[in-house]
Amino acid sequence: MAYTSIDDPSENFQVKTYTGTSGIHDVTLDGNSDMQPDLVWFKNRDVGYSHQLYDSSRGVTKALFPDGVNAETTISNGLTQFHSDGFRVTSAAAVNEDAMVCLNWKANGGTTTSFTESGDNPGGTRQTNSAAGFSIISYTGTGAPGNIAHGLPSAPEFIIFKNRGTTNVWATWHVALGDDYKLELNGTAAKDSDGSFMNSTLPDATNIRVGDSGNPNTNADTGTYICYAWSPIKGYSKFGSYVGNGNANGTFIYTGFQPAFVMVRCFSTTGVWLMFDNKRIIANGDMHYLRADADAAEHGSGLGNAYPIDFLSNGFKMINTDAWANGSNSYAYMAFAENPFVTSTGIPCTAR
Repeated sequence: MAYTSIDDPSENFQVKTYTGTSGIHDVTLDGNSDMQPDLVWFKNRDVGYSHQLYDSSRGVTKALFPDGVNAETTISNGLTQFHSDGFRVTSAAAVNEDAMVCLNWKANGGTTTSFTESGDNPGGTRQTNSAAGFSIISYTGTGAPGNIAHGLPSAPEFIIFKNRGTTNVWATWHVALGDDYKLELNGTAAKDSDGSFMNSTLPDATNIRVGDSGNPNTNADTGTYICYAWSPIKGYSKFGSYVGNGNANGTFIYTGFQPAFVMVRCFSTTGVWLMFDNKRIIANGDMHYLRADADAAEHGSGLGNAYPIDFLSNGFKMINTDAWANGSNSYAYMAFAENPFVTSTGIPCTAR
């Protein structure tokens, strides 16, 4: 049985769907708990606008675009306020027009802790939700290999870096890749050997290692960076891998919870970042999906290119034969809970 320290995952992570108004719009999250988000990832479901990503460390109006390499942009009519249980958006179509979905993570309410540059180690700020294994780290590069203390309860297993001031890629590391390899959040290439982006050093229980000026994705001298890092929390989050079987009676992946959100990426060959969540389910096994690496509108049953997946009480199951999700390849995933399989008091949850 998978006992957990987080009986209500909505204290720390929520998916929200809403209909845009193209004007001032206060969006209230609807989980069991009130939650002030610190990282919000938006996507217009109907139109091919880029994903937009905001966090409370960089501040409101500061947008990044996970499906592209664009530098950080100030968007005055995007996300303009974080609220105690939601946020305010205004007229930008990418965050407040048509059918919308957003992912919301809690860090530390926007309150950051500063760390100073020390030798080759970068300086910056960090806000951490240790209970939920999530840190937002903003730092300035030194151009030489260095350490950044992540503040998490264990070694992170999923890390995303972005150089805020340049058009460098979103350098992404997942525990399934092992040492020296990365994926690009904004791209479809298989994992590539790029040990310099983390200085050929796996993260540990204290530090994330970053490379030198030869790799501007993580540590160019005076470069400004944002880093999102997650460590696994039993019954709440999991970062793992599976091998597809190419069968409609597909691979089952045990997580120890009923998922609210799953993102899957083939890493052994070319693939896309498939995003599934519990708010865009037509029926179990019939979920619409988005691509983190593309600005396309959502796809699924009735919209073309369906990749069926089941969310179960203790994991998820692929019920498709496509190479993007369940071919004879290796896949990495990140998953966050709607409900733990078994609560801290031993009460099991049931499947949808």
